[in-house]
Amino acid sequence: MPQRREGPVSALGRHLRILDAFAVGTAFLTLSDIARRSELPISTAHRLVAELEYEGLLERLPDRSYQLGLRLWELAARTPRALGLREIAAPLMRLVQDQIRQHTQLGVDGGYDVVYLDRLSRHDAVVNATVVGGRISLGASAIGHVLLLNKSTEFLQELVDSGIRHYTDATPRTVAELQSVLDEVRCRGVAIANGFVHPLARGMAAPIYGPDGAVVAGLGVVVPSADPVKSRDVELLRSAAAAITKQLRRAYVDPRHPHALPGAKFRVLINSSASSMQYFDEETGTISERGAPGH
Repeated sequence: MPQRREGPVSALGRHLRILDAFAVGTAFLTLSDIARRSELPISTAHRLVAELEYEGLLERLPDRSYQLGLRLWELAARTPRALGLREIAAPLMRLVQDQIRQHTQLGVDGGYDVVYLDRLSRHDAVVNATVVGGRISLGASAIGHVLLLNKSTEFLQELVDSGIRHYTDATPRTVAELQSVLDEVRCRGVAIANGFVHPLARGMAAPIYGPDGAVVAGLGVVVPSADPVKSRDVELLRSAAAAITKQLRRAYVDPRHPHALPGAKFRVLINSSASSMQYFDEETGTISERGAPGH
């Protein structure tokens, strides 16, 4: 769950508390559950839930419990920082997963946590604590460690102060421990988190860079911690992350650039065939000429 800010809570903040109450393992909540988890009076929760249900952000089930509404997924599907990256990374994630045959995942910076955008898993793979849309502290996750590469010492202190969950005795929990981990990441070019989240699992991740050269995401795998670290797997992660970086830079070129690809303005959301991208360009031009619907 995202960190809550101190001070007065706005109307929007109260609505977000309601939505944040729904987490992994709590996909279906009663009104009293929602009030308790969001730390709101039952009367306030009742009113806010009704408003969210009316807008399609919550859905009420026959047993009078609630779940997150489909409209949230529709809104999330228009998020440039997530969807364009996820579509670009998908083929390379499959390539890695075909070789690793355990878990392959993609994560981005979510404040003090990694937010996982995608994951591929075999049913017989080692235990893995991540879920799509879920969070794990930047300090505990291999993907989190590559996302920390550009962070300041002050941020590392804030991260420690916010509280890094003590998953195992190996989980880094101090600034000094994190700095030691990051030094190793810079040396290797990949993060290796052996038993940081579960004693049986090793996380490994490589950084994905945006057009400005900053780390924007991490491509990771989770494998059995008892197995030796294979140089082949390390190189596979590095090369796949580098390929995603190259495609991101190509996709995010300014649409006005003379070498921009068809549909450049949409590539933060869509990574489709050349003919499809041309269609989006042409369709947008048609809408602009005739005016938006209803005008």
